[in-house]
Amino acid sequence: MSTWKAKETLLIVGEGYSEVAFLNHVKQLFSERVDGRQIKIKNAKGKGAKHVIDWTIRQTFNADYDRVAVVFDTDTTCWNSDVRKKAEKNSITLLASEPCFEAMLLRVLGKSDSGVASALKKRFALYVNNDSTVMENYGKFFPKKILMESTEKSIQNLLKLVKK
Repeated sequence: MSTWKAKETLLIVGEGYSEVAFLNHVKQLFSERVDGRQIKIKNAKGKGAKHVIDWTIRQTFNADYDRVAVVFDTDTTCWNSDVRKKAEKNSITLLASEPCFEAMLLRVLGKSDSGVASALKKRFALYVNNDSTVMENYGKFFPKKILMESTEKSIQNLLKLVKK
């Protein structure tokens, strides 16, 4: 009879649908089913960094995760040192998109990240078939090689969590 081994569990929460689609793309690229880990991707459905952190903390009451991380934008007024401290107190890894998710991924592609959020979203849409909420739309411009070569701190930290 084989011995039972506990699986390592990882929860990664995205601020919205686009983040979740990208996270699922990364999970598909880098996570191997045979490694015995369980990676759960959840959607906090927007409302800024504070909401994402609070929502994530509530999720940890429902299940015992070995590691927890959040992906969120920093361009809202609710992102501050108190929110950061709350996340750190609850052992949540912060994967901040500065100033927003689209700007961060444009930088990964070597594109300009200047402009207001609406302009960045419009520019970014060209790289995800005009729908950033569909996981398959990330495959063409965000393959393993591009992500692994990225110098974006949040991308590097995400890959460390997922690849293990």
